[in-house]
Amino acid sequence: MDANYAPYVPVVIVTILVVGLAAVILLLNRMLGPRRPTNIKSIPFESGADPYSKPRTRMSVKFYMTAILFLVFDLEVVFIYPWASRYKAWLADDAFAPIAFGGMVLFVIIVTLGLLYEWKRGAMDWE
Repeated sequence: MDANYAPYVPVVIVTILVVGLAAVILLLNRMLGPRRPTNIKSIPFESGADPYSKPRTRMSVKFYMTAILFLVFDLEVVFIYPWASRYKAWLADDAFAPIAFGGMVLFVIIVTLGLLYEWKRGAMDWE
């Protein structure tokens, strides 16, 4: 085995063990678990409420706007967290630190302007 791959051996072993354990648990459930299907068990279940409408009903655009805004601001954290964890190391490089900081400030300003725009348009109001 090449020495470059040595640090990855434990990760591969754990991955194999986890996938194997999941497969064994699913297989044992399929083989040993009881199967008594009924009409009540086969209906769609959502939050304990009986389904009262067809699955193809129209949703309000506000719902989609709220979902998209949630994704946008959730992804913002995905970009900020790695930047923040590396920023201390970038401070040692006097030439790169202002560029890294300026790039993140620009990113936060753009996202904040998007938030203010959506807020002004009423996308945050849930009616």
